[in-house]
Amino acid sequence: MDKISNLKQAIINTLDINKAQDIISIDLKDKSSMADYMIIASGTSSRHIQSLSEQVLEKLKDNGLNNSKIEGKDSNEWKLVDGIDLIVHIFHPEKRKFYELEKIWSELIPKEKLII
Repeated sequence: MDKISNLKQAIINTLDINKAQDIISIDLKDKSSMADYMIIASGTSSRHIQSLSEQVLEKLKDNGLNNSKIEGKDSNEWKLVDGIDLIVHIFHPEKRKFYELEKIWSELIPKEKLII
């Protein structure tokens, strides 16, 4: 396994250990240049979502990604942890259903639209 795949698994394990729900990973390599993987998970409350995002950020920094940061600090329902090649979204379940990121990014995107 390469370094980013190992890091992806470490993030998934961190989320799982800290009781995140419905954790999924989406391979973005052939879909977008913004990252290699997107991980989506749900938290049970605003405190849980905040705690999960902080745990993920700490794991990224432990693995040498010191430029990582949390977006959505003012939101109680969503956080994005930017790990450069790995993006982690942590949602309240209702917000997750509303945005349906899994559906958007899991579908195969025609190559013509990848250029846009």
